[in-house]
Amino acid sequence: MTCVLGIDIGTTSTIGILIRLPDQVLAVESRPVDLLSERAGWAEEDPEQWWNNLCDITRSLIAKSGVGADEIAGIGVAGMLPALVLLDDRGRLLRRSIQQSDGRCAVEVEEIRAEIDQEAFVRMAGNGVNQQLIACKLRWIEKHEPVVFNGIATVFGSYDYINFRLTGERRIEQNWALEAGFVDLGAHKVSDALTAHTHLPPSVFPSKASSHEIIGRLSATAAGQTGLPAGLPVVAGAADFIASALASGLVSPGDALLKFGGSVDVLAISERPKPDHRMFLDYHLVPGLYVPNGCMSTGGSALNWFVANFARGEAAAARAAGLTIHQYLDSLAGSVPAGADGVAVVPYFLGEKTPIHDPFARGAITGLSLNHEVSHLWRALLESYAYAIAHHVEVFAEMGVVLSHFRASDGGASSRFWMQIVADVLQQPIQLPVGHPGSCLGAAWTAAIGIGATNDWGGIDRFVGRGDLIRPNPEHAALYAEGYGAFRDTYRRLTHTDRRGTTR
Repeated sequence: MTCVLGIDIGTTSTIGILIRLPDQVLAVESRPVDLLSERAGWAEEDPEQWWNNLCDITRSLIAKSGVGADEIAGIGVAGMLPALVLLDDRGRLLRRSIQQSDGRCAVEVEEIRAEIDQEAFVRMAGNGVNQQLIACKLRWIEKHEPVVFNGIATVFGSYDYINFRLTGERRIEQNWALEAGFVDLGAHKVSDALTAHTHLPPSVFPSKASSHEIIGRLSATAAGQTGLPAGLPVVAGAADFIASALASGLVSPGDALLKFGGSVDVLAISERPKPDHRMFLDYHLVPGLYVPNGCMSTGGSALNWFVANFARGEAAAARAAGLTIHQYLDSLAGSVPAGADGVAVVPYFLGEKTPIHDPFARGAITGLSLNHEVSHLWRALLESYAYAIAHHVEVFAEMGVVLSHFRASDGGASSRFWMQIVADVLQQPIQLPVGHPGSCLGAAWTAAIGIGATNDWGGIDRFVGRGDLIRPNPEHAALYAEGYGAFRDTYRRLTHTDRRGTTR
């Protein structure tokens, strides 16, 4: 049967999967990615590391699975979006990527907001003007890195860049283009009027491709580096969270996916567009459907930051217990009561995207006392993301998008402790997956559709089972309702002070 390869260019790791249709996972491999934050609010990565990871992963998948390279029939790549990757006229990287979570362009956000009719922009582009908009990031580069700006010949995203390395073709996938702020939603085309906000000519923006469209074939150079056969079909790929949503069974109105990766995402489904400046809007992989969604600036990336900086002393104990450091911290925090004995966190460590779109926002810890330990801080950090999810659910309800069936996916979903906290804050059951390897599976299935190995989008369900249903503890409802109110109020109070500590 047909074998296809899926790669996920994630914020914290690159993950690859090799599957055989109709329902067999042959191998999964991952490699870490370095997130660089040299200044407050900055988030950058090295696209060359993504490529090196992919080359290592593809060779490892072939060796691990025992499948011959010539048995692989197609490849799809998913990735975070809208990360910004810039090439010169010789196809060389001009700088490191600026990640979607990067918050350096607050001034440029305000500039563009002052220039345009924001309501008309949202209606046309489907998304609002915020720190994630590619035009804002490019204007920052124009001001602060003019040599780079003047050398730009191609603008695209994380998986678009990987596709370029695979095929030599310059294309942008539809959801990167949409969230970048370049697609006229009515015409479903990249609009020169929208790209003009970047101060760059239309020629630097490649043509848009649908997710399952074959955009090229593996070049001889890439074949030598990856161990894959030259001529292998490559599809345009998918936004990582949309690929994960497909694999998680997000197919009907009322379904919601909570994706716990490098960032935390909240995804819904709609049969028509739901433009709202507070949220993002994407195309579903299934043609004709839409995914209104929220994406936080951080999630797993902040947990990893906490571990690296505040939990080094627990590493030895975790190893002795045969646990990962995250599992060990969960076990410690399990002895801390709900509400973390008064410790609370606002997790806006890189500013925040949805639903507040405030690049000036910063993380905060309140309620600390000398009786508190790492376990209190860890529980409070997990609770903070549950409160942030509740905020998204509240905004969705105001948009007329009612969420009634919650599923979890990606790495953070493996923490039953965290998922119980989320269920308790929402007072909704959370369905856990079994065998969900993440966005790489959705990328592989997109390739399978693109090469014609199947025409059944729902066939991906054979790879992912339904695990336990985490039911909410009603005894925590009142406490967490109060905690949620305090979470919202703390942010409102902090908005009176910017990152320099002065009133704004």
